[in-house]
Amino acid sequence: MADTPDHDDAFASDDSDAFERDDLTADIFGAPVVEAPKAPALTTEKAEAYTVLARKYRPRTFEDLIGQEAMVRTLTNAFASNRIAHAFMLTGVRGVGKTTTARLLARALNYDSDTVHQPSVDLQVMGRHCQAIIEGRHIDVLELDAASRTGVDAMRELLESVRYAPVEARYKVYVIDEVHMLSTGAFNALLKTLEEPPPHAKFIFATTEIRKVPVTILSRCQRFDLRRVEPETLTPHLEKICGLEGVRIDADALALIARAAEGSVRDSLSLLDQALVQGNPGETVGAESVRDMLGLADRSATLSLFENIISGQVSEALLAFRTLYGYGADPSQIMGDLLEYCHATSVAKVLGADATRLPKAQAMRVTALGAQLSAGTLSRLWTLMLKAFEELRRAPDACAAFEMALVRMCYTSDLPGPELLLKRLQSGEPLLQGAGQVAGAPQGTQMRGATMLKPAPQAVAMPNPQTFDEVLHLIEKKRDISLRVDVERYVRLVSFMPGAITFEPAPNAPIDLVRKLSLKLKEWTGQRWLIATQGGGGAETIYERDQREVAAMRSRITEHPFVKGLLETFPGAEITSIRPKLKVQDTGVTVAPVEDDDNDEQGQE
Repeated sequence: MADTPDHDDAFASDDSDAFERDDLTADIFGAPVVEAPKAPALTTEKAEAYTVLARKYRPRTFEDLIGQEAMVRTLTNAFASNRIAHAFMLTGVRGVGKTTTARLLARALNYDSDTVHQPSVDLQVMGRHCQAIIEGRHIDVLELDAASRTGVDAMRELLESVRYAPVEARYKVYVIDEVHMLSTGAFNALLKTLEEPPPHAKFIFATTEIRKVPVTILSRCQRFDLRRVEPETLTPHLEKICGLEGVRIDADALALIARAAEGSVRDSLSLLDQALVQGNPGETVGAESVRDMLGLADRSATLSLFENIISGQVSEALLAFRTLYGYGADPSQIMGDLLEYCHATSVAKVLGADATRLPKAQAMRVTALGAQLSAGTLSRLWTLMLKAFEELRRAPDACAAFEMALVRMCYTSDLPGPELLLKRLQSGEPLLQGAGQVAGAPQGTQMRGATMLKPAPQAVAMPNPQTFDEVLHLIEKKRDISLRVDVERYVRLVSFMPGAITFEPAPNAPIDLVRKLSLKLKEWTGQRWLIATQGGGGAETIYERDQREVAAMRSRITEHPFVKGLLETFPGAEITSIRPKLKVQDTGVTVAPVEDDDNDEQGQE
């Protein structure tokens, strides 16, 4: 009997032949159609990468360069008169726009549009070669980094291509960044080409160390010194970018960022990038958050440490250093900054604030310091700091070595120099005026020859200022530079009596000015001083008075017929500084008049 399949087995099947139900067909029992869950769609779009502000708002035209108006004006006139140099040297601190200016120059040299067929600094309309140059893919514009191609072989290879004419553009442009890192052989190889370049080649060099570039190279280039951008110019630029980004940040916070950038636009935008994430989305970023974020970026803390050293304030100097060290500052870097401030103070003392390479606010502070210190004191302070800088490299504990150097510098900051000690020794005066003690001698003793004698007890009269000018003179005598600057800039005197001062604080006055002035006067005079503030009615501050007098003097000088004619003859000229005329001292020597020889001969005849 043949095997017949069982009834149940007739509907059985292997798993491989399982019946697949169509989900879109209605069920025979009336159940609703159940839609199969949809698989998640594959996302092919990638999240757009964030572009930092320094790259996003890089200048695209010469008009976008802030703080470099003098350079832009010179280039505009040179291109308009067709006096275009064959080589340009751009120098300045980091982040002021050297590389950006070099790329703009490359675009300007090869600018070509439907209406303009010659070099032009008007880059508002994109030319035929502009986009390729911006993206760094133009065949006739070569951008090189001298840090990675320092040898003479690399320079010879580059110069071999100079002989050939450009392929597409008007000029072959060679942009060499950090040119000071080229070797001596590479500079020598470049020298002949710079002296007699082909008419179709242009060179643009950028460097932060202009002093390392040979003079023979500099003499063959048109040099542009890109200036630091002052906080007064940088702050509105940051405000504009915040508006474009749709973010909110306090004006005081932007001022902190502008000062911390030290004239570098790129640094300011990097700091702004960091500041914008300090608060939650939609919130306004406050000054306190930015101040905590900056930490060491605000170099005013190091300048305050320098002022503490000059004033001989050991405890304040140690606390200031430990604060900086707690933020992660390297002791060698702090000492390097102090050396820079010492040098800037010496330069400002001789040439004025404009001669320093510091931002305007810091330049004014070091100028005030230089006015209070002698050249000998600054020279000795430089020597002590230089010695301490070398000690930090050899010391097993750099922090301890720095603190010991601070104690030494604060202790010797108020000591007279050897030349003054010699004069006092010859004249029989006390070596240390006011104290009558020699450095290193025990308290209560005095050096006389080689014998230690007990001095007679003398009552030291405490100063008792009777006018506000005498208070200023006392602050100057005590060499408290920071207090004097604050008093001169922010105290609008209302009334003065011995032991009591009432003043109206000027805008942005330090919140602890009253307390600090009261404590210092009590320490110096031995009596309590009542310092009070008043809402209005105060006279102008000393700083405001000086500014008004300078403005009035500038106005009088500008109205002088000779100066007015000079300014009209040279359009664009301006008065940068006013210095008082030196007075010739009367030596008391009378010069006899010269007699006429002819008259003498006639008299003898």
